[in-house]
Amino acid sequence: MTKFLISFPASAMDVPAEEMPAVSDASHAVIREAKAARVYVFGGGINDKIAPVRVAADGGCTDGTYRETRELDGGFCVLELPSRDAAVHWAARLAAACRCAQELREFYYDAES
Repeated sequence: MTKFLISFPASAMDVPAEEMPAVSDASHAVIREAKAARVYVFGGGINDKIAPVRVAADGGCTDGTYRETRELDGGFCVLELPSRDAAVHWAARLAAACRCAQELREFYYDAES
C-alpha cells in the first residue's frame, strides 16, 4: 500500500462564511468514511497562528521557511491506499466536500515505516 498526501492551500477554499458549516460537515464525513475504510493515516490543518522555523542539525532554529518555499497552509490528510486510482477517487470526494480542487502527491516507499 502507498501513502498519499491530499491537500489544498487555504486560498483555494473560497466559500462564503454561511456555507462553511456545511463544508465542514461534508469534509468530516469523508474523513470518517476514510477511517471506517481503514485507509486514513493522519490529517489536519496547518496552524497559521504559529510561524514556521527551520531546524538545523545542531538544533538551532531560524525563523521562516526556505526562500523558494511557497506558503504552506490549508488542510491535508494522508491516506494509505492500494493505487493511484484509489487516491484520485478519495481526492475527488474531498474536493467535492471542500468545494475546491485537491493536490495529490505520492510518498516514496520507505521499507522501514
